[in-house]
Amino acid sequence: MSVTRLTLICHARTVAQKRARLPLDEPLEMDWQAARGSRAGAFKRPPLLLGGGETRVRQTAALFGNDLRHVPALDDCDFGRWRGLSIDHLQQHEPLALQAWLDDPHSAPHGGESVVQLIQRVGCWLDSLGSHPGHYLAVTHPWVIRAAMIHVLQCSPSAFQMIDVEPLSATELRFNGRWRLRLMDNGAPVEEPLT
Repeated sequence: MSVTRLTLICHARTVAQKRARLPLDEPLEMDWQAARGSRAGAFKRPPLLLGGGETRVRQTAALFGNDLRHVPALDDCDFGRWRGLSIDHLQQHEPLALQAWLDDPHSAPHGGESVVQLIQRVGCWLDSLGSHPGHYLAVTHPWVIRAAMIHVLQCSPSAFQMIDVEPLSATELRFNGRWRLRLMDNGAPVEEPLT
């Protein structure tokens, strides 16, 4: 049986992340143009490069290659009227709405997309991708990667807030009849077991 391999790459850090703000369509904090193509040789054979449509995704994708194909399912969560606002601002001005949003994955007090809706969007895309063997490199957002993890591990949406995704981190998923999370060797030395 042919395998579908999906490597999810979180976009590089933005100023909004650094300042604990919900994202807008902001650029990366790093000099991505100087780093263009710097990660293109990370794979023996170049995978098909997929990603969301935001500036931060396109700039991060340029580290891996030039032929990014936009996949709407990889777009960031729609934070509605909260786009660009800081968590501090929301704690001061909308504390009950913020708490409801953090506690209830069905909640969308900002008028955008709920966590459950995001998980469903990403899950539908993953389910369709499983029937297309090959290697895909998807540059996307922390929230999208969290949604993919919840879908693949078949966790309750309430576990969503317990997953952290770091900038430029890689998450490997494989489909061979069902999706599986694959933890990869990062090249760090392995300690010998105690005897």
